[in-house]
Amino acid sequence: MSSVMQKLLTPVASGPAEPPRNKVTVVGVGMVGMACAVSVLLRDLADELALVDVMEDKLKGELMDLQHGSLFLKTSKIVADKDYAVTANSRIVVVSAGVRQQEGESRLNLVQRNVNIFKHIIPEIVKHSPNCTLIVVSNPVDVLTYVTWKLSGLPKHRVIGSGTNLDSARFRFLMAERLGIHASSFNGWVLGEHGDTSVPVWSGVNVAGVNLQKLNPEFGLDGDKEDWKATHKAVVDSAYEVIKLKGYTNWAIGLSVADLTESIIKNMSRIHPVSTMVKDMYGIGEEVFLSLPCVLNSNGVGSVINMTLTDAEVGQLKKSADTLWGIQKDLKDI
Repeated sequence: MSSVMQKLLTPVASGPAEPPRNKVTVVGVGMVGMACAVSVLLRDLADELALVDVMEDKLKGELMDLQHGSLFLKTSKIVADKDYAVTANSRIVVVSAGVRQQEGESRLNLVQRNVNIFKHIIPEIVKHSPNCTLIVVSNPVDVLTYVTWKLSGLPKHRVIGSGTNLDSARFRFLMAERLGIHASSFNGWVLGEHGDTSVPVWSGVNVAGVNLQKLNPEFGLDGDKEDWKATHKAVVDSAYEVIKLKGYTNWAIGLSVADLTESIIKNMSRIHPVSTMVKDMYGIGEEVFLSLPCVLNSNGVGSVINMTLTDAEVGQLKKSADTLWGIQKDLKDI
């Protein structure tokens, strides 16, 4: 007796469908991971989304919740499992797994706890998706991007840290709000470590090509009577402030990661401040990952912009590198 499906459908094509071309995997379904997943879905960036976590009930619940919203999305397939086989053929893998930053805890204090988790995660990802590009989000992101690069065996252009893409977004929002313009019309970069030693490039800040340090030579510096430097301090403090108020940060980083994903999947060659290998740049001699303006395309990091920095800004960048190397040199088993 024929089933309803057999009566309804007349098969035309034979054989299995082709594997996904723009599959995105998110490892870790905590607040940050799910913000990344939802942001990717809402921007129609993936033809398949995979979720992975060790917490099976939480994972199944998040999967069901997203699948029930499939009518309102254009991603046809959403899957999840604790087995990394579900991630096979991923084009981009977002790594947001790890222990969460606690109130008052610096990002660098998180490092050793998360390194031990990554030793299990990263080889499994590469085993099933050897051609993927990895976007590391877990904190401390710069050190963990270095750890991921070491554990994965992938070329450096395919291992990216979300870095100061979010710091720069916070900077542009706060500066633009003070100037009474939209964030997209304010051009400014925060480089270096995602965190306490990040470097605002005051020498390059401009609006519509007008360099603000030419309007005020002390702009952003210690002698500035308008105290624009306080805006960067607010950027550094903002994550701690949000964590104090709501317990975690998630929406802004999720939106930031989706933006990076779009540049790679659509081969857009847009420039983002993301964490990349900086050895032999700006006098940095160690293998550290820091944020510099990177051209993101289908290769991952296609190239790095050589910014014209002041001596003071280069010195701050080196300090950022030294801070991270001080942590990395003591890491074991990577």
